[in-house]
Amino acid sequence: MKKHTLKEWLVATRPWSFPASAMPVLVTLGYLFWEQGEIDWPIGVFTIINVVLFHAAGNTWSDYRDFKSGVDREDAVGGMSIVSGQFSPEQIKRLSLSLMAVAVACGLALLALTGMPVLYFGLAGAVLTVFYPWLKYHALGDIDIFLTYAVIPMLGTSYVATGGINPETLWLAVPVGFITVGILHSNNTRDMEQDKRAGIKTFAMVIGGKASSYLYCFEVIFPFLWCVAGIVAGFFPVWIITVFAVLKPAMDNARKAMRYPKEGMQALVGLDERTAQLQLMFSLALFAGFMIAAFIA
Repeated sequence: MKKHTLKEWLVATRPWSFPASAMPVLVTLGYLFWEQGEIDWPIGVFTIINVVLFHAAGNTWSDYRDFKSGVDREDAVGGMSIVSGQFSPEQIKRLSLSLMAVAVACGLALLALTGMPVLYFGLAGAVLTVFYPWLKYHALGDIDIFLTYAVIPMLGTSYVATGGINPETLWLAVPVGFITVGILHSNNTRDMEQDKRAGIKTFAMVIGGKASSYLYCFEVIFPFLWCVAGIVAGFFPVWIITVFAVLKPAMDNARKAMRYPKEGMQALVGLDERTAQLQLMFSLALFAGFMIAAFIA
């Protein structure tokens, strides 16, 4: 059996997508620090590592299930670790299960360091990760992603960092979660023909290509408007206008998505990765805004 380098194993986990899991936790930490002035930063950093491990396990599990279900084939754009022949399906399956085992172990350590609510958040995240392929195939993947990479980590982070569940962190679920869902949605819009061939039905297929393009634009532009509304309503400090530093990349991505009705799948190649990059930049700018506000106040 072919031996693989550490870099090859890492690439198989699709690390470009990790901002989707790491950034919700980081942004929540910034928000809590601005709001409360004192949080458990070491536990917060450990939480970021934990959710990224769960994410890596989910990515590889999804690749394995997509290959076994016939979604990913030789002409696929994503999930190339198996279809390219670089890894066997069983290798990716074992990698996924190994990552999940490590993630669970870290989750148990987090449970011991904090309290029982971590168990419930962890179980919810694990269930949504394991059943993500099935939910995706039945047009429910977008909801799964929003819960897994916005609602659950934000509420969970509020608990581990402060000792109490703070529902106000969910004000952040909309801007951060929408961009994360945009990563999935751009991927599913691009792959509609392949998914149809495989006999599955994603949400992008349900609403069609043109509507999907418009929805993607909403998912990456509306977060900026939400931040403005939050400032006006007093939920957020004015300093989070820092997010407007990355408005141009969001607009560029939206323009790329709007080329899909005329140019088809090729117009969206790479848009999922560009959306993950947007998530990284947007969230870092949002975090910076909260930190500036915390130190200036």
